[in-house]
Amino acid sequence: MPAPRRRPAAVLVLATALAAAGLVPAASPAAAATVPVGSGSYSDSRPAGTSGPTTNTGTPVTPKVTAAAQGKPVPTNDWWSSLAFQRYGDNPYSTPMYGHPLTYQAVSGGLEIGYPTTPAIVGDGRQYEYAHKGDLTLGLTGLNSPDTKADAWSDWTVTPYWSDGARTLRTTIGHGMPFVYATGTGGDAQITTTAAPTVFADQGNVLGITVSGHHYALFAPSGSDWNVSGKTISAGLGGKDYFSLAVLPSADALATYRKYAYSFVTGSTVDWSYTGGTVRATYTLSTEAKEGAERATLQALYRHQWLNTTDALTPYTYVSPRGTMKVRESASFTTAQKASAVLPGLPRSGGVDTARLRTYLSEVADSPDPFSGAVDTYWTGKALGRLAQLVPLADQIGEGAIRDKLLGLIKGRLQEWFTAGGANEFSYDPAWKALTGYPASYGSDTELNDHHFHYGYYVYAAAIVAQYDQTWAADSAWGGMVKTLIRDTANPSRTDSAFPFLRGFDVYAGHSWASGHQGFAAGNNQESSSESTNLSAALVLWGSATGDNTLRDLGAYLLTTEAESIAQYWFDADEQVFPSSFGHDTAGMVWGSGAAYATWWTANPEEIHGINVLPVTGGSLHLGGEKAAIRRNIAEMERENGGPAVEWRDILWEFQSFADPHLAKSKWDAGNASYTPERGESKAHTYHWISTLDTLGAPDTGVTGSIPTSAVFTKGTVRTYAAHNHGPAARTVTFSDGKTLTVPARSTATGTGTSGDPDPGPPTGNTFQLRSDGTLTTATGGAAGSDTIASADGANHDGTPYQPLVYEIRGVNGAYTPGGSTAFRLQLDAGAAVGLGQQARISYDLTGDGSFDRVETYNYFATDPVNGWEEYAQSRGLKSATGSLDNMTGGTVRLEVWSAIGSQESELQTGTDKSVLVIPYS
Repeated sequence: MPAPRRRPAAVLVLATALAAAGLVPAASPAAAATVPVGSGSYSDSRPAGTSGPTTNTGTPVTPKVTAAAQGKPVPTNDWWSSLAFQRYGDNPYSTPMYGHPLTYQAVSGGLEIGYPTTPAIVGDGRQYEYAHKGDLTLGLTGLNSPDTKADAWSDWTVTPYWSDGARTLRTTIGHGMPFVYATGTGGDAQITTTAAPTVFADQGNVLGITVSGHHYALFAPSGSDWNVSGKTISAGLGGKDYFSLAVLPSADALATYRKYAYSFVTGSTVDWSYTGGTVRATYTLSTEAKEGAERATLQALYRHQWLNTTDALTPYTYVSPRGTMKVRESASFTTAQKASAVLPGLPRSGGVDTARLRTYLSEVADSPDPFSGAVDTYWTGKALGRLAQLVPLADQIGEGAIRDKLLGLIKGRLQEWFTAGGANEFSYDPAWKALTGYPASYGSDTELNDHHFHYGYYVYAAAIVAQYDQTWAADSAWGGMVKTLIRDTANPSRTDSAFPFLRGFDVYAGHSWASGHQGFAAGNNQESSSESTNLSAALVLWGSATGDNTLRDLGAYLLTTEAESIAQYWFDADEQVFPSSFGHDTAGMVWGSGAAYATWWTANPEEIHGINVLPVTGGSLHLGGEKAAIRRNIAEMERENGGPAVEWRDILWEFQSFADPHLAKSKWDAGNASYTPERGESKAHTYHWISTLDTLGAPDTGVTGSIPTSAVFTKGTVRTYAAHNHGPAARTVTFSDGKTLTVPARSTATGTGTSGDPDPGPPTGNTFQLRSDGTLTTATGGAAGSDTIASADGANHDGTPYQPLVYEIRGVNGAYTPGGSTAFRLQLDAGAAVGLGQQARISYDLTGDGSFDRVETYNYFATDPVNGWEEYAQSRGLKSATGSLDNMTGGTVRLEVWSAIGSQESELQTGTDKSVLVIPYS
């Protein structure tokens, strides 16, 4: 076994180098008190001899905020947390903050701003970074502030504050914001550049400059005039107190950006919903017009956002560590994604030998120390998760005694932690509005690190208990303490005075951050993205088991959003994010400035690749959506490792099963006799997982069910539908391909699905197979074959069909499903060819008159140079869309597939339900 894993407190080790729950803000009591929460409790002061948040030298620290923000819950673990959490005694300002496209660092004279566009490969080739380098500093003449404080914040924006007694400055900055909005008193607006600026536009109160190859626009109040003197640019504010700055995608964008220069952002809000298998989220900036009446603005969308929106985007783009950012001209945009599947455990299958599984389960349940000596929150959590994964498996083979013994172990340990005054407890810090478990570990106390990692295991284990014992999970019993942990880590309320809104989850970045103070030159970081999604999946299960749809839907939003971000930013699924000079197919950790092929504790490739997989649970199924990326990932691990996995073989076998379950099963069969499970795993779970997927097939993320606790698996041409019903009555789950599954109360069901209602007229069905004669058909049982996609002849045909394959069906009658969208999965193979990308366009003629009323062009799919089918799906995102959908009468549906890039041919599979088009009609 490797050394115990997790992050040291503050050193990046590269491979080479509570109203409803009973919690209220505690006043500072004269003596420690125990605050009851249902059957449990927490303490309002730390246990003797322990520490709370400190500087790096151990000095206690409280939030560095202005008087206006005193007492408000500070969202630690954010991209800007160093403004409020002073980790270093000699830096009362901030460390570099990565908003993207801009980067920032607070200094005594104001806000240092940069726009890094060229990556550096560091750490012996194991890390890429777009490191902050200031192009200019925004401030006021004479400003020399002794510190910078956080004055206000919202979902993804923050307002730093400077004051030296004579001058005050506030700026508002945020993710995706090309503007910096400033208000100041006591001095003129001042911009100090690090290199001599070149002026490309001088319009009095609007100035366009180029610094270090980057274009900026400066905006002063009307009637003002910018004065350039060497590297210092200043403008009187003429009795006003506002000015702004923008980084331009090009110098000729000045006129567009000028339109929004005085529409000052005052806040940011995300609103999410889950309905029938789809997660929608709307991201909105609130604004104030400082001049004129314009209230809209410009926002730069990350890749995980623009892949999943149909909202109009401008041609403007920015460079970022997360790939290209695309600009929207509006104060809001909406994304829509198929919800990531969650199951309490994989369903029963004929591939699992009951006697063998019973033996493995008994080994765990009868162990003299089922918790493996764990004492701190992290390792206790992993042990709880390990036991919780086995409960549904014991239940599905009728081993009630083992199931109940495991539940008893879980309840007992949770109740110990959920009761103050013992050897372990949770303690509330009223200054930081944080709940910390003691014994703490890996900086969860002194740095407020990793709460979502640690507590996700507790919530997951509690959700499994709630599935079998709702009385235990009641707020009046132990559910109140579970909800208190949720409020600390993933509080959905913005008005809760005891905890911040979504402490660790960055709604705009699309993933969580692990460091509580963000005190690094590279910004904040997250290593184990899979332990973050473990909390999100736990919320889905807890909410489903307790009937709390608010928490269930929150979990669905967090999990679905982060699943896309993981695919893009940790696994580079589309090969469009990592710089070409970064010679790796996966990242062990993501930083504000980039990503690293590394972990905090080891250079072992197995753990670099496995840390973003564990724990493998029914909430991990989203990983099966990127099978080509998994294959590249495993291949790289084995190259770097000098052969197959040894220490974490179980985690990596399970990872491989998301793409190639039969291959994973062959590795299990050959290597399970003598290995030590990873500390959050067991032979019982690994055997059941790998054997089940070998029988049912890999997860099919292209089809979703109408409840979050449903999933689909595909083996060959056979789909298996699975769902768990936590409710007290049987229900029917409807899947996005039209199949249905009836699930008894409080049970998991599987089946091949039954057909839903037919369409109003011929042809029936909304799922079409491709035939090599150029037709689309609802008929099944065709002969598997393939059609050749012509080469792009070395040119770029992105968005424009070039010698396309055309598949069509006419005479379609159907009622449009409001809010529905097109879906497809196309099996492609480029053989060993390099640099190919195939593209699809779907067109709808609603009346059959020969004119297409709706045309959807999707982003192209970059095939890998490895023999074997890869799946291209609508999840690549819309490149463009025109027109709208409505009911069809005698309509026509056309699918076109062509090579957008490349100089060689490729193949498209036909004749099976592996390559299908699904239209949003019933």
